[in-house]
Amino acid sequence: MAKYELTLPRMGESVEEATIINWLKNEGDLIQVDDLVVEIATDKVDSEVPSDVKGVLLKKLCLVNEVVKVGEPLAIIEIDSDIEQSSDINDQIEAETKKSSQLVDSIQKETSELISKAKDLINPESSRQSKLILSPLVRSISDKEGVSEDELNSINGSGKDGRITKNDLIQYINERPTNDITSFQLKENITNVSESDKIYEMSRMERLVSDHMIQSKNESAHVQSFIEADITNIWDWKKRVQNKLQDSESEKLTFTPIFIMLVAKALKKYPVLNGSLSGYNLKLNRNINIGMATALPDGNLIVPVIKNADQLSLLGLVKKVNDLAKRSRNSQLKPEEVKDGTYTVSNVGVFDTLMGTPIINQPQLGVLAFGSIRKEPSVIETNKGDFVGIRKKIILSHSYDHRIINGATGGMFIKTIKELIEKWDVNQDV
Repeated sequence: MAKYELTLPRMGESVEEATIINWLKNEGDLIQVDDLVVEIATDKVDSEVPSDVKGVLLKKLCLVNEVVKVGEPLAIIEIDSDIEQSSDINDQIEAETKKSSQLVDSIQKETSELISKAKDLINPESSRQSKLILSPLVRSISDKEGVSEDELNSINGSGKDGRITKNDLIQYINERPTNDITSFQLKENITNVSESDKIYEMSRMERLVSDHMIQSKNESAHVQSFIEADITNIWDWKKRVQNKLQDSESEKLTFTPIFIMLVAKALKKYPVLNGSLSGYNLKLNRNINIGMATALPDGNLIVPVIKNADQLSLLGLVKKVNDLAKRSRNSQLKPEEVKDGTYTVSNVGVFDTLMGTPIINQPQLGVLAFGSIRKEPSVIETNKGDFVGIRKKIILSHSYDHRIINGATGGMFIKTIKELIEKWDVNQDV
């Protein structure tokens, strides 16, 4: 009789732990290969852990809401040639006990109904709150986001018998007023608070992102380079082809996939920026996996990764960017879609931001922010002389790790992207 340890898998270089939020299998359950066993949450995404083997769940090793490190065991699965036979025997035992359990359930149901009716007569409001039944996942999210019992009772659940689902709760959190002080826990350790002040406690994701940003600033020697590029050609080209692309492919054309394609080309010319640093060891990554910073409806940030971005056509990048952005906002990303990034791009221009100084996403060596596109009077050089005209301009903000990337390399990298922008072929197709 063999035993198999189901462990917490690695979900990215920056993800070291996860929180158990719900067990999908019970001890004694028969498990097939790829069956989902337990639901977990990280700072990036909620996911499920599948089983690699067929067997019986012998023992759960972690409790709900417990934090587990990558590689630590989650459960023990019994794998044996006699499992199927044992399963048949268990089925027979279940069938024999089902009749008696049905009788017990019937009695319990009738008793519960009588008790519920009695409570309604004594205290209708208290009875209404006592009927609130939440799954471990929903309870975990409500606790972390500071959703009170009164708020939970006000939510119209779409689940069976009106139960509140995960989507119901997330929709409520996204839509509730941000100035509602009752939906957050007051931090008692903050002093000098006036009556007009409002104090909010950071959510679990916000705390994790905060720790990650501090760790990055403390570890990497951040330095920035900036450059301005004339993006008129791309602007005019995008305006010409975007409706055609919408009609033929039902895809919206944004600047993000264009920027990612240009960055991928520059990374091939300067491969050191596609690397990572661990102590005094530099790793040059063969694959160009570009993360795109994506804002979520709740104000948080997630970075889905486009794997092998240099091997995709522009149309392929358009479809990939749109798909990842949509599923990011709907909390539908898979763990493998937010890991193994080698460089990060942030389009801060969508918020009308002129420029910025982005923080490196560890253990990467660089991150590039594209600012807002604006019209400016510019000197245009031609064969017939110079003249002043209105052009579209954009500022590129490049943050890189000065421990390994010097100013010349960091500057030449964005100069290359500037040249690619300004030499864009306006006659090409998507």
